This record gives sequence, structure tokens and C-alpha cells, in this order.
Amino acid sequence: MQRFNDWNLKAKETFNATSNEVVLTVTEAGLMLGLSKDNMKVYVEKNKLTKVSIMRNVHRYLLLKSEIDEILARE
Repeated sequence: MQRFNDWNLKAKETFNATSNEVVLTVTEAGLMLGLSKDNMKVYVEKNKLTKVSIMRNVHRYLLLKSEIDEILARE
């Protein structure tokens, strides 16, 4: 049986396979910070985190893991 893979996770895997930067989905980053997906989107805007665009779609983006790790280290 094939395992379901979210579209954002597929984009993340493709990006990570072809880039030096490691990225996270908004949901993954939110879980690391204890925030819901919606709250994480607000947090991204408020703190001006780097958004890695997906397929020229302004509403879909990935976040740099290094920035999330930096935030976690400060807390």
C-alpha cells in the first residue's frame, strides 16, 4: 500500500535533494515552536522569516530550518 505524501512534503523533499539549505514546511516549523499552522504563518510575517517560494505561488512556501533552529536556540 502506498503511503500518502502531502504536496508540501513532496516539494520539501525535492528542494532538500537539490539545495544546500534544509527547509521545513510551515506545519513542521510550527510544531517545533509549539504553534499551529495558522499561528506559524502569522509568526513568519511578524518576524520576517525567509520564505522559500514553491512553484511561483505566493501562498505556498517553505521555511529555512537554520532560522527555526536559531529561534529555538534563543528560547
